[in-house]
Amino acid sequence: MKTRCSWCGSDQIYVDYHDKQWGVPVYDDKELFAKLTLDGAQAGLSWITILKKTEGYYEAFDGLDPDKMGLYEEEKIQELILNPAIVRNKLKIRAAVTNAQAFHQIVKEKGSFSDYLWSFVNGKVIKNTIQDRRGAIATSPESYAMSKDLKRRGFKFVGSTICYAFMQAVGMVNDHAIDCFRYEEV
Repeated sequence: MKTRCSWCGSDQIYVDYHDKQWGVPVYDDKELFAKLTLDGAQAGLSWITILKKTEGYYEAFDGLDPDKMGLYEEEKIQELILNPAIVRNKLKIRAAVTNAQAFHQIVKEKGSFSDYLWSFVNGKVIKNTIQDRRGAIATSPESYAMSKDLKRRGFKFVGSTICYAFMQAVGMVNDHAIDCFRYEEV
């Protein structure tokens, strides 16, 4: 029997996410943008809500491709607001479009969204040593810095807690419990 982080419980959608995705380093610009978009959509909701709607997000938002999303006009936004396959929050939907436009500015300025984001952890995974859920944190100096700079560049729904969850998800931070079988793997 594999030992996992306690947060994933026994729900198969959480177990699969934990075992295959959470904490695996991501370096692709568009994949990082997609994951940041999903983390922003989660604000105020449980993560399982977003996991269950992930496929819907990819379908509704043209593969969460910032090249396409940055060009959305009001008609497309209104269509998204009516789409039950995603979280139909007007502010979050508009933020995803705004963030796609800001993504392009960062790529233009920095050359790579990945290099820009990974610079907040000096290009290296931060490997924490969490014993159990009580030792988990929700923010860090790095997530505050990322949040502040993303907001300065026009991003929305990127508070420090969202940025920290994003950093965990894309492997910038390894917050698997030290007794979890994935701790050493990622």
